[in-house]
Amino acid sequence: MEDILRPIYQERASNRNTMGILVMEKKKEISPETDNFDSILLVVVKDLEEKWIVKHYEFKEQSAALHVIDRDLLEEWIEQSTYRRAVEWIIDGKIIYDRNEYLAELKETLRVFPSESRKLRLMIEFSKLTRSYAESRDLFESGNYLDAYSRLLRSLHYLGRITILDKGYYPEVLVWNQIKRIDPEVYKLYEELVRSTEEMNKRVELMLIAIDFAINQRAEICAEHLLEIMKTRETPWGFGELKTHPDVMPYMYDLVSVVDYLISKDMIEVVLEETKSELIRHRKYQIARK
Repeated sequence: MEDILRPIYQERASNRNTMGILVMEKKKEISPETDNFDSILLVVVKDLEEKWIVKHYEFKEQSAALHVIDRDLLEEWIEQSTYRRAVEWIIDGKIIYDRNEYLAELKETLRVFPSESRKLRLMIEFSKLTRSYAESRDLFESGNYLDAYSRLLRSLHYLGRITILDKGYYPEVLVWNQIKRIDPEVYKLYEELVRSTEEMNKRVELMLIAIDFAINQRAEICAEHLLEIMKTRETPWGFGELKTHPDVMPYMYDLVSVVDYLISKDMIEVVLEETKSELIRHRKYQIARK
């Protein structure tokens, strides 16, 4: 297969801005890892004008997808979990060209998973989990049990990825295969939700309690990224100040749900400051003083 693909990537390998090329081949008939193509070619280029180029090819009843990706965008994907399949391609793909061992070092970084990267990823997944869980509870309390069930499934996926990240691994596309191996308790929650014979409202009610307990257990380690930012100064933070902090940008859209959750768990406290109006106070936030 690699010989057939060579004409596709050979010209790009000679470009001095090309950092590396790898190939990921299909291992089974249904292959979400390769988007069901027989092969994925990933070409990483620095200073690429069009940040992500995708082309599809077919030859002798075989198919291939070429992804030409800007180096900075790829690293953003990895850091923020924007496009998880790219992580799998790097971890499992075969390097066929590597300038200055860029891809080899990237593979090693993904294997080791530096703690700072893990903190950010935990915070991103935690922010999504708190929002999804709050939506589930609201839907349940308003009697929309099927919608609450749907949001709970999503919440479990976020919880599952947090479990994997906490163990020091990158979440793959097939998250529940990983979770079954490394955290049977979380996997059991998933099974209970999808296989229970209880009526829908009862099933959702019990799972809300179970997930709330699971979130509470992981809140401190998941929120570490945000709490460390808040500790960088002694004065309280306005919400706008937190939201626009450059290190918060990857989870800024879910920040309000995280802050609300951490207040409910006495990890963040509200500080009211005077404004020009006698009736209105400015609401700010700081680490809870225990």
